[in-house]
Amino acid sequence: MNGIPIHPLVVHAVVVLLPLAILGTIAIAFRETWRKAYGHLVLACAAVATALIPVATSSGEALEKHVGDPGKHAQLGDQLIWFALPLLALDLALVYLTRRPPAKGTALKAVAALSIVAAVAAGVQVYRVGDSGARAAWGDQVSSHG
Repeated sequence: MNGIPIHPLVVHAVVVLLPLAILGTIAIAFRETWRKAYGHLVLACAAVATALIPVATSSGEALEKHVGDPGKHAQLGDQLIWFALPLLALDLALVYLTRRPPAKGTALKAVAALSIVAAVAAGVQVYRVGDSGARAAWGDQVSSHG
């Protein structure tokens, strides 16, 4: 795209939207008023981020042919979808159960608890993928010294 590989462009969309969905999931899991007001927005962020993950991984594989093997980054990136899909499904369940008054109570609390676990797991995986990608791209060029 204008001489810029598509991979970094798509990756940055995932890097913004998936953490927003993660934070939003945690927020709507705790607060019903936020779930009613922002549940659909969190669900949309999770859906778009999840849909873009395969685009990021396939464009990464295409980029790999030009720049070389990114090592652990490719493997971790391939695994990210398996963290995003449960997050998306649980966000959908949270929004759905909130709209159905008879289903409140234990089921909603269980889904909220599972969504928090899924959000934390997805957050850890996003960090791992991003860190390994930065190391693959920059190596030792960027130091942790201020």
